[in-house]
Amino acid sequence: MGAEETAAQSRVFRAGLLDGQVCVVSGAGSGLGRETALELVRLGASVIGCGRRSEPLAETAELAAGLPGSFEHEELDIREEDAVGLFFDGVLERHERLDVLVNNAGGQFLSPAEAITPKGFRTVIDLNVQGTWLMTHAAATKSFIPQGGGKVLSVTLSPHNGMPGMVHSGAARAAVENMMRTLATEWARFGIKTCALAAGQFKTETLMTKYPQVVVDNLERSIPIGRAGEAEEMAWLVAYLASPAGDFFSGTTITIDGGRDNWAGPWPPQAIADDSGTPVAEERKPKD
Repeated sequence: MGAEETAAQSRVFRAGLLDGQVCVVSGAGSGLGRETALELVRLGASVIGCGRRSEPLAETAELAAGLPGSFEHEELDIREEDAVGLFFDGVLERHERLDVLVNNAGGQFLSPAEAITPKGFRTVIDLNVQGTWLMTHAAATKSFIPQGGGKVLSVTLSPHNGMPGMVHSGAARAAVENMMRTLATEWARFGIKTCALAAGQFKTETLMTKYPQVVVDNLERSIPIGRAGEAEEMAWLVAYLASPAGDFFSGTTITIDGGRDNWAGPWPPQAIADDSGTPVAEERKPKD
């Protein structure tokens, strides 16, 4: 994909909506992180993307070339405390402030719970929980608290009713959601707002090419609205929350999953609804 294939303007928001804002997006080299970074740049923000590999970040930079804002990137392992600290020091040295941190980086692997090793479980927790904490803590202590405010948006997962095959990731993302709830209260005195964004199934390259084919083939049958999400839909949510329209959101989890959180199968289900999707009702005797 080349830069010429990237829309220069947002399909939803007015031009210049985020002019002057400085945003950090982790995991900006692919999927939801890449599209989020590009949407913020379209709206005029200065975006600093980070990730574990420089090549995908460079591809995002190519796509961002010529857009209204700016995109710079840096290789970073968010699990490394010293590296995270130096990363934010550099951001502040170059931009003097930070307005929004998007904790998008994360990872997991499909596995029966009994087959997950202690090392495998620890790896997922370190990336999703420890990494999110290090990024959030550094952004707060180095920028948000001294400047009197900022926003932290942490991407988690839906559904919340249990995810067989991903017990490690489910545990990690639940921890992050509680982290955001707690910090929203504790750091409100500093003007910091924190939210979790629980993402359902999105048509990212990782999902469509690296997950087992049986999962891909049956994906949309598990979503009530009948389709997976598009990466730009998550990007629009982040842009909305980064804008002044998002200033009263804090301490909550916003689920974006096409209704998947409320149901575990296709709609209508034959057992409890008719062909139109109307739930079946008990036949009642007419009153005398």
